[in-house]
Amino acid sequence: MKVYLAGFNVDTSVLHELEKKAGKRDDLTPEVISAAYARISRDPRPVNEIRKDAREEVERSRKSNSTIIFKMGHHSVAEHAVFNLDILGVSRLIMEEIEKFRLASYTEKSQRYITLDKDFVLPVEIKGTSHEKAFVKMIRRQNEAYFKLFDRLKDHVFKKHPDLAADRKKHNLLEGWAKEDARYVTSLATESQVGLTVNARNLELMLRRFASHPLAELRSLGRTIYELIAEVAPSIVIFHEANDYDRDTYPQLKNLARDIMNAAAEQPIDAPPQEVQLIEYTRDADDIVVASLLHVSSNRSYEQCRSLVKTMDTDEKRKILKTAWQNAQFYDSMLREFEYVDLTFNVVVSAACFGQLKRHRMATITAQPYDPGLGVTVPESIERIGMGEFFQEVIDETNEVYSTIEKEIPAAAPYILTNAHRKRVLIKMNARELYHMSRLREDSHAQWDIQNISRAMSEQARRVMPLMCTLLGGKDAYNEIYKRVFGKLPKVTEAVLPGARKIK
Repeated sequence: MKVYLAGFNVDTSVLHELEKKAGKRDDLTPEVISAAYARISRDPRPVNEIRKDAREEVERSRKSNSTIIFKMGHHSVAEHAVFNLDILGVSRLIMEEIEKFRLASYTEKSQRYITLDKDFVLPVEIKGTSHEKAFVKMIRRQNEAYFKLFDRLKDHVFKKHPDLAADRKKHNLLEGWAKEDARYVTSLATESQVGLTVNARNLELMLRRFASHPLAELRSLGRTIYELIAEVAPSIVIFHEANDYDRDTYPQLKNLARDIMNAAAEQPIDAPPQEVQLIEYTRDADDIVVASLLHVSSNRSYEQCRSLVKTMDTDEKRKILKTAWQNAQFYDSMLREFEYVDLTFNVVVSAACFGQLKRHRMATITAQPYDPGLGVTVPESIERIGMGEFFQEVIDETNEVYSTIEKEIPAAAPYILTNAHRKRVLIKMNARELYHMSRLREDSHAQWDIQNISRAMSEQARRVMPLMCTLLGGKDAYNEIYKRVFGKLPKVTEAVLPGARKIK
């Protein structure tokens, strides 16, 4: 056996410094990796030799990429080329579009941990119009409210937690709690930044979607990214321009839906929205998971396993599930067989909460636009410090500005809405992903808004698939849940990182 480290991500500043010392090099491009790996299936030579040829003949590698990826249709080859992008000064609204893509990695500036400044994006659609003055005035009003709330909330949390306040090392934690709730009054135009890692195949899809988007901010971002990529890797990002499918499909569906709704008989007025509602789920989910576990552990067909499970009582089924769980630690994923059952939830979430919900990218998530008619999520702490009425005044003023802009520039109107404003989201996930979300978001360290949503999802899931959901809960509660099920604590694996602690 031989293994070679073929490459790794390196800061471009380091590459530029090396070029200054050693001279310009044409092979400092991820294209040579993708071109070399593309030849593995048809070239008998060792792959390290193929890579050497690719580095020495960059133009030939680029032609090879073009032929193999785009003419022969082997698009997966482009996945071997990976890019890291620093994206700064984009709005929180546009950040939602950037982070829609499943097969990319993101680390975003957190409004929970960083004190916000007054930077915001003035949308091109609004700049220079009669709405610009009102838009900017409202943003400034929201920002002033943020700092006012932050000061009051900071004082509140320091008084509420005197033990933590006595330790200067805990002050950042306490201030973070204050920032976490104060940010609900800030707008979706607030500037943010993100570190993005993405392979060329997914970047190409991303750029097509950006180019087809109605908002100028996102189209501009896409052009900027493409110009940077084209300099170093022109052969692996080709189909990056706007297209009818991405640009027109949803607007056409929206027009059709409007016509259908208008033509339909008068509908009853919607009741106040439920924050979480389980609307679809796999029937016999417990039996399906148990049968799947038997199937992978035997030489019987799935049909035979299903028939056998029908003859079992609850204790027998539970025994199989407990065997699947008994070696699991709090950080372990559920076995893949849990992916055979699905749950679909309709949730109404704030923009602050959606910022975290959207990170569960293995789930299927589709959302309506933000709708002031759904009300807002007001942090309980704001009510406790007697600032609820002040908060609502800012929201009411925001809604007035939104309504005025929305009549003439509907696409850009959501920029003025706040982190407290809400929208309807449809989210489908399998049971394995539900466990992941529960572990992460029901944990006591998770933000309260997403905690509430995740906890409600788990509660509703337990009603329809009780055996399968036995171990649901935050990672901080894992040992307690495990002990309740098994009558003992799990074997805790020693942490390999210096200074890491066992979970208690």
